[in-house]
Amino acid sequence: MSIPAAPVTVPERVRALADGASLECVWENDYGGLTFRATPDAGAPFFIKCGPRHAESNLRDEAERMTWARRWITVPRVLAQGEDAEHEWLVTAAIDGASAVAPQWEARPELAVRAVGEGLRALHEGLPVTECPWEWSVTSRIENAERRGIRVPERFRTPPPIDRLVVSHADACCPNTLLDADGRWIAHVDLGLMGTADRWADLAVASMSTEWNYGPGWEDALIEAYGLTPDRERLAYYRELWNAT
Repeated sequence: MSIPAAPVTVPERVRALADGASLECVWENDYGGLTFRATPDAGAPFFIKCGPRHAESNLRDEAERMTWARRWITVPRVLAQGEDAEHEWLVTAAIDGASAVAPQWEARPELAVRAVGEGLRALHEGLPVTECPWEWSVTSRIENAERRGIRVPERFRTPPPIDRLVVSHADACCPNTLLDADGRWIAHVDLGLMGTADRWADLAVASMSTEWNYGPGWEDALIEAYGLTPDRERLAYYRELWNAT
């Protein structure tokens, strides 16, 4: 997943959804999904996500989760969502901020990493576990992987005891936190798998992703910004589960 380094062909569906707005591709994921910023001549900018159907998660579920989460935290407002036999798309209102891996924040990891850790804590504190209709438990993740033909080693079926159950982001990689101009977290994006899980399931992924985005040495800083001391056993388990599923 990355910011495209070369020009991207705009799908016809995206052009239709843009309705004449200028388009900039701002993100490309590993399975061909694209995210465009659309800027109309008049009116507010918005974003269009479009790509092939994907077995792990879908944009219909993401739209549902974002609509639910907006009752308590800041996430993009859903404007439209649709699908056909092969592709799906999601249109959301823009939030005035930038991804934590935008160039200005890659150059200042000490600010970005802290913001991601603090933002993840706020998400966990803000979303009510008792009202969440979805889960991202170890069992559900293994079942999802097996539906996609992945053989998950038996050792993952006995996770560490849950430290604290929260509504997890479920893809808490650094790019999915938005920062304001001062480097403070303001919102979260990409909630297609959001559901209840141990908080260390998110922390493992978020801290691991610091090396992908900022280089080595920032993993513990993110966890400390969240407000915890690193739990090496849970971090190791949930990182391995992430890679295995």
